[in-house]
Amino acid sequence: MRRKDKEIADPALPAAVLREAFVCRIGLADGDRPYVVPVNFVSSGGCLYLHSASEGRKIEILRQNNQICFETETGVELVRSEMACDFGARYVSVIGTGTASFVTDPAEKSRVFDLFMAKYAGGGEW
Repeated sequence: MRRKDKEIADPALPAAVLREAFVCRIGLADGDRPYVVPVNFVSSGGCLYLHSASEGRKIEILRQNNQICFETETGVELVRSEMACDFGARYVSVIGTGTASFVTDPAEKSRVFDLFMAKYAGGGEW
């Protein structure tokens, strides 16, 4: 990280960002072309679980190259200024890389689906 003054030092903060963020953007390599797409996601046990249809461009890319990067953020706020060049933004983000795999076990799919429902539907009756 270039700006060490912006680095997250508290190990609990990345987990909080992953818990609170609504959308995660994933970066994939489609041959020699980058591809970025926003997805709904949950974090559990050190893994990110991405919600997706079972077919489409993202899935085809992942079948060819399962290397992935991601970014998500919370607390986005515009910082206004008297001078245009002094405008900015405040936010807390988490950026990472990893290897994607597909969840195929029915019990694991059910567990992850319950995590999605708890995050996006509040965990109550759906």
